Amino acid sequence: MPLFHIVLLAVIQGLTEFLPISSSGHLILLPGLTGLEDQGQLIDVAVHIGTLFAVILYFRQDVAVAIGGLGRLVKGKVDTHGARLAIGLIASTAPVMAVGFILHATGLDQAMRSVAVIGWSMLIFGLVLYWADQKGAEYKTAEDWRFRDAMAMGLWQAVALIPGTSRSGITITGGRHLGYSREEAARLAMLMSIPTILASGGLLGLDVIEAGDWTLAQDAGLAAVLAFAAALLALSLMMRLLKTVSFTPYVIYRVILGTGLLIYAYGWL
Repeated sequence: MPLFHIVLLAVIQGLTEFLPISSSGHLILLPGLTGLEDQGQLIDVAVHIGTLFAVILYFRQDVAVAIGGLGRLVKGKVDTHGARLAIGLIASTAPVMAVGFILHATGLDQAMRSVAVIGWSMLIFGLVLYWADQKGAEYKTAEDWRFRDAMAMGLWQAVALIPGTSRSGITITGGRHLGYSREEAARLAMLMSIPTILASGGLLGLDVIEAGDWTLAQDAGLAAVLAFAAALLALSLMMRLLKTVSFTPYVIYRVILGTGLLIYAYGWL
């Protein structure tokens, strides 16, 4: 695979995985709109691993707290913030794993990989994000996260299996709707990405092993490193901007892109 193509894929994945604008949608659009060769599952796994390490590094303190909380869960106790965070991450991952398995087994995940689907998702869920961000109260923090809220955000996250929805965007939407501040909703959404990326990456990894396609191993390694760097930059920038800026700029981008994709898909011009 040409170096330019690898860099382009890694940067797109890294920048869009944690911004509420849909990384999967952009990766699907790249070959569809540019004529470039589809990158294949090995590269998909690699860039996901890169973004996974980025979020673990950025939220290393929260990750350490959640790991520490697992010990309390093993003892059957949910009496610390770490234990509540750990069980919340487990609970919030269950819906997307269940729905993802069904879509993957039935082939519906591939059937939805179209410009029209991505266009509608970009537009509709961008507007839903705007509504939740403008109307949502701000009285909850990550320390208030309980099983009920975790399951609710997990159900929102499952909707992101529709290409173009944005996993981070729809999860943040759910968090804002439940009363979490912008920063706290984003923080929870990013932490929820860790088990979700592990699950999706593992599923893709099994497909790669079955296919025995190891010819792109070197390209995959480079893509993972570049995606890590781009994701860490995007994550740091977004979390800092949320102190002073709403999600409106991302919504505007989604509406413009979604409208353009629908015009392209249906030949309205």
